[in-house]
Amino acid sequence: MEQDKNNRQMTYQEVMDYVRELEGYGVRPGLENMENLMGKLGNPQDGLSFIHIAGTNGKGSVAAFLSEILYQAGYRTGRYVSPVIFEYREEIQVGKRPISKKELCRKMTVMREICQKLTQEGKPHPTAFEVKTAMALWHFREQGCQIVVLEAGLGGLLDATNIITNTKVAVFTSISLDHMRVLGKTLREIARQKAGIMKQGAVAVAFKGEMQAVEVLQEKANALQIPLVLVGPGDACKIKRGLDKQSFSCGEYQNLTITLAGVYQIENAMVALRAVKELGKAGFPVGDEAIYQGFLKASWPGRFQVLSRRPYFIADGAHNRDAARRLAQSIEFYFTNRRIVYIIGMLRDKEQDEVLRTTCPLAAQVLTVPTRGERGCSSYELACTAERYHKNVTATDSVEEAVELAYLLADESAVIIAFGSLSYLGELIRIVEKGLRDKKGSGVGRELHGKQRKG
Repeated sequence: MEQDKNNRQMTYQEVMDYVRELEGYGVRPGLENMENLMGKLGNPQDGLSFIHIAGTNGKGSVAAFLSEILYQAGYRTGRYVSPVIFEYREEIQVGKRPISKKELCRKMTVMREICQKLTQEGKPHPTAFEVKTAMALWHFREQGCQIVVLEAGLGGLLDATNIITNTKVAVFTSISLDHMRVLGKTLREIARQKAGIMKQGAVAVAFKGEMQAVEVLQEKANALQIPLVLVGPGDACKIKRGLDKQSFSCGEYQNLTITLAGVYQIENAMVALRAVKELGKAGFPVGDEAIYQGFLKASWPGRFQVLSRRPYFIADGAHNRDAARRLAQSIEFYFTNRRIVYIIGMLRDKEQDEVLRTTCPLAAQVLTVPTRGERGCSSYELACTAERYHKNVTATDSVEEAVELAYLLADESAVIIAFGSLSYLGELIRIVEKGLRDKKGSGVGRELHGKQRKG
């Protein structure tokens, strides 16, 4: 698909401006727009093979494991994940390389032309996620990807990523309550939406979590007459947990090592391991060395990520009730009897009460930060909610102020944990890492001493 020669190619800044403009079209479940977009592009998705991942939490981690393993195995691998926390281009990768700025500008210019033509034809304007998904699939086909690790956005059945047909393995991480206004109010309704990524001829691999969700997945698999392989916590043995690395054994694989922290990551690794084995049966064999190296080298920023030590500074993207439960488990496991300082930023439409009810009792001090955008929430609003579950809550004006204040409140034996919306964690990580480079982690933010403001 080539751009109209009369239409000048967009600059990178113009692309970013256009992306923000597209975000104004909101979220619109359904595949009609994707059918229109992919038709204009020549349906590149039909020439690709996929591992499709759905679930409430853990999708990005499983995608990270799978992508790294397939990369180590020598496959030209596409990876589509969302959201990322640093840069838009990271959501579309081939191998370990994000789509280049040049390619992004060329392709987004074409996507804008297609959107204009569709509206001229009286069709609805595609959303930001639909445009990005279509562009990613086009990029993967153009780059000659042998296999694509594709993370569903919202749900599965009506998600833009479900335009694909050639799914080799459908992977399901833990399923819990989230996005209930869109996906349904019960676990079964939500699971039914997630189950929609299953395709005839594929194999389904799922984490054995809530039985209501598993039953729905099994019903869908039975209807399609495809196998559903369940992975349970008891499948792993010789588990060793730590902040720098964790290891486990499963079947013929002994002492598999991962560097992602969080007590839940071994569950995600086990799901990825089984998906790799099933993928091998589907014509994409992976050797043992690639599996060991893939697990060891996989990384995924913002998921119980250790940014510094003395004091420990952890960044985690927990923003729903299940993720909050898992975060609390990790805090209790790694940091028993340690003084905890939270930095929390959450979008307005997230389950703030559920998350704060679960996590706040573990902290000595809670700092809130504002989040941006139409769904953003001020630090004051979030602080008011947090005060229902904690007596020491401070609203800060910015992420930078929160980081500086957290360092003041935490001695070397304390632990600072920033969590909530991924939309602010990228900024936070940059601030912390810059502070470590500039001041070697000491004396950060002394000028803010005593500048607390009650939320």
